[in-house]
Amino acid sequence: MPTMVEMPLQNRSANFVPATVDSEARTIEMVWSTGAAVRRRDWNTGQDYDEILSMDPAHVRLDRLNGGAPLLNSHDLYDLSSVLGVVEKAWIAKGEGRAVVRFSNREDVIPIWSDVKEGIIRNVSISFRVYAFQITDAAGKIQERLAVDWEPYELSAVTVGADPGAGFRSAEKITNPCQMIQTRGAEMPDNTPPKDEATADDVTTRQVTPPPVEVATKPADPAPLARGTTPEEVETMTRNAITAERKRSAEIYEAQGKLQLDRSFADKLVQDGVTLDDARRSLIDEAARRSSASAHISNHIATPGGQDERTTRREAVESALMHRFNPANQLTDAAREWRGLSLIEIARDFMEADSPRSTRGESRQSLATRSLMTNSDFPNILANVANKTLRNAYDAAPRTFMPFCRHVTASDFKNMTRVQLGEAPALEKVNESGEFKRGSMGEGKEQYRVETYGKIMAITRQTIVNDDLNAFTRIPELFGLAAANLESDVVWSIITANAAMGDGVVLFHATHKNLAAAGAVISVASLGLGRKTMALQTGIDGVSIINARPAFIIVPAALEVTAEQLLANNMTPAKSSDVVPQAMRLLTVIAEPRLDASSATAWYLSANPGAIDTIEYAHLDGQNGVYIETRIGYEVDGVEIKARLDFGAKAIDWRGMYKNPGV
Repeated sequence: MPTMVEMPLQNRSANFVPATVDSEARTIEMVWSTGAAVRRRDWNTGQDYDEILSMDPAHVRLDRLNGGAPLLNSHDLYDLSSVLGVVEKAWIAKGEGRAVVRFSNREDVIPIWSDVKEGIIRNVSISFRVYAFQITDAAGKIQERLAVDWEPYELSAVTVGADPGAGFRSAEKITNPCQMIQTRGAEMPDNTPPKDEATADDVTTRQVTPPPVEVATKPADPAPLARGTTPEEVETMTRNAITAERKRSAEIYEAQGKLQLDRSFADKLVQDGVTLDDARRSLIDEAARRSSASAHISNHIATPGGQDERTTRREAVESALMHRFNPANQLTDAAREWRGLSLIEIARDFMEADSPRSTRGESRQSLATRSLMTNSDFPNILANVANKTLRNAYDAAPRTFMPFCRHVTASDFKNMTRVQLGEAPALEKVNESGEFKRGSMGEGKEQYRVETYGKIMAITRQTIVNDDLNAFTRIPELFGLAAANLESDVVWSIITANAAMGDGVVLFHATHKNLAAAGAVISVASLGLGRKTMALQTGIDGVSIINARPAFIIVPAALEVTAEQLLANNMTPAKSSDVVPQAMRLLTVIAEPRLDASSATAWYLSANPGAIDTIEYAHLDGQNGVYIETRIGYEVDGVEIKARLDFGAKAIDWRGMYKNPGV
């Protein structure tokens, strides 16, 4: 009694015959089947079987091939651009299936036709349906299934010939009923390779159970069944495979729905047995590709000012978001129409403007996901707003070290050497007919390098759905402040840590003649002593006077008022000894709270860095300050923003600085 089951499309390899090329007609002949046995697996039972295609003309339905079946690019059934040509005619001769195909004149097909003519592309794969199998079981042998009613469905040019044993399962909608007819030593067609004879006692009859039609694609090959596997174990293995396959298919379709892609794209991933992780990556890449393609063909309308419509819109939205974050930011006229819109409303507007697909009826979650997974302007705008708020906060953050330190750029991350040039040797009198004597210049050496600091933040779809503007304005602003504070921490730690210089002596030390012998409060007398000490500093030779002059008085916050009162021009001294000389009144007061943690009494004098080296700080060349990079998130569902700072600092010369420990 025949058993009816649902059979999917199957694939087999085939070949072009380059010698049959007709360049004028753009045709070529191919051999699409020889009917040879192919080892396959029944995914319901886990048993292998040999599939044999009968090449008896009475057993092969050629109506589809002779009715203009397509020649496809790699079995792509879902895109018209994948049609390379058409089957002109098909026939069976001498146990072989043959066909003549004609290639299209389309411009995108010309390179493929050229490679076929030159024998570069040789491989072909056919898809076919089987409507009836004759099944023969023999003890100790692989079951044979002879297709006695089957139909070639389409032909495809492929990069690599299909694995004869890797028949693929298609979606349920293109399966077909197939009769499974059990035979007892039925005669094989003349073209079928001879098989070893089996006695009647060796031949058994059993029913072939149809595979569940819910399975849309074959799972990965299961491990070979161990000898003695029970039917219950086989059933359990089959049930687990079906469950895993249903879960894979469901999650692929769920991802396709969220990204609003055509279901046919997910169908192909399911049918081809693509793993869930690979399928998700393919879906995201396809969404990005389609968005990018639509962006390229979108209309750009130039405005009177010379900007195109997209640039004007982008700047307007950025202005509206910056104004919403801080009303002190100026709102442009073009930005007024965007001022009251939520983030999800802005995202919807951009998606509809950049893509021909309507967003009507699309959920907020789906829209937020798609808007951040494309190359449209919307994620770039969010990143730009985050960048501006971060940079504005960085630039506005107080960095009190900048006036008395020198700023340079570093070309790389290697150690930078800063040489302290010594004073030129004293000139000596040259007697008549005397020789000029050679002199030398002493030098010291300091080394430092820039280091990299950074942090990554993310703008997620939850941010868009929740209309959380702070997520990409306030948080980046705090990052900008953190970057500026980091620079201050690095520079001021040089003073408070009093680290060793290149000569092995700490920055402020009696050996360097820049440390007061006894602490004193800020006064005319103590300032005069510090000023005198700096003026008497000598060069590296220990003899030449360099006459360094203070330009800044640096104090902790506890002494800020004291310093300002002493140096104020409108103060009337009680006695002549309290009069502050005009030169001292020109000192600039720099108050830094970081000094209080080290000492609330110590104060410092510093020369102008243009006159003599003091502390030098450096950024990496081309990245003056905090730097921003963005990318579509891989580990997060959104846009990742990386804030990076390449910064370093070092005391270069002790002679331009002076410390009084205070009391």
